[in-house]
Amino acid sequence: MRVVLWGTCDLSKPRVRILCDGLRANGVELIECHVDLWSGVRDKSQITGARPWLRLLARILFAYPRLLWRYLLLPAHDWVLLGYPAVSDVFAIRMFAWLRGARVAMDWFLSAYDTVVLDRRMVGPGHLLARSLRTIEWLAVRTADRAFMDTRANAARMEQLFSLRPGTCGWVWVGVEDDVFRTDPDLAAAQPAGTAPIVLFYGQFIPLHGIPVIIEAARLLRDEPIDWLLIGTGQEAPRVRALIDREPLPHLRWIEWADYPELLRHIAKADLCLGIFGTSDKAASVIPNKVFQTLAMSKPLVTRDSAAIRELIAAPSDLIQLVPAGDAAALAEAVMHFCRHHRAHPQVRLAKDALPRFDQAAIGRQLLAILYPASVAT
Repeated sequence: MRVVLWGTCDLSKPRVRILCDGLRANGVELIECHVDLWSGVRDKSQITGARPWLRLLARILFAYPRLLWRYLLLPAHDWVLLGYPAVSDVFAIRMFAWLRGARVAMDWFLSAYDTVVLDRRMVGPGHLLARSLRTIEWLAVRTADRAFMDTRANAARMEQLFSLRPGTCGWVWVGVEDDVFRTDPDLAAAQPAGTAPIVLFYGQFIPLHGIPVIIEAARLLRDEPIDWLLIGTGQEAPRVRALIDREPLPHLRWIEWADYPELLRHIAKADLCLGIFGTSDKAASVIPNKVFQTLAMSKPLVTRDSAAIRELIAAPSDLIQLVPAGDAAALAEAVMHFCRHHRAHPQVRLAKDALPRFDQAAIGRQLLAILYPASVAT
């Protein structure tokens, strides 16, 4: 089994790395034919104005001749894998893959139309940009031999949104870099007795995450001895800043950025981690990185209930609480429930048998089921 990772995908994101390492863990020979164009871009939605996007588009177009020449010199292979973002790559490689007798698999992962228009509402559905994005993606997903999203729920939603036949779009969970996010007692310094519990949220500040819900929950519990820590920035940052400035919360701290080593220390020291609480259709259809990472580090979790999260978590438990979307009071109640009943028993941890369901090898097997279904079946 030989697969070529081709194009301009963003290797700085865990999604692409986990797919690649997952394939290798399952015995697939993976050849990389790639150009890095996204280094240093933390949040693509924060690239504003026509000029930066035109410069990026020019870099992509100039990269293709070199990438295609390198591709034609590669040994025979079965599949070309296009990591996110893959929409432009699929048009460039389609004919050349056909000439090589290879099929093309496209990690759709995040629909640009869904993200820009329906979720973040940066332009309306009737806007020229919105219509263009939808048309380009409609063509791209039909150009690939196989496209896949990150959950069953999201795959089904994309099929409906882009008028695809049911079952056309596959799914592969985001999973976790289990060699990075793991239970490590050395990361967490012992907390002195009587210290306040730490409730942690980290991630991009986008509508899907529902950060105003977290702030409102912290406000409801402002008189409780609980420390709240937010790590991240993004589209919603000005709104978050306005909410905090209007009514400061003495127990809430905000750090705009933390690299992996620092982030791991914060997770390890946290008593409770938060997932997402947005109310959009997209928020109901995804399982974000932070959920898998939190569980891999055996940390208690509170996140919104949804069809997507039920793919991973069949039912709530003492240390995994699911709350209604957008419900600050329910989130506050779940936080207090944990603080009252579980922090006194730190030896209680999540079951260790959960990790093998979404570690890199497991994610590789999910992708194998799309690329080489016969090998998984046997």
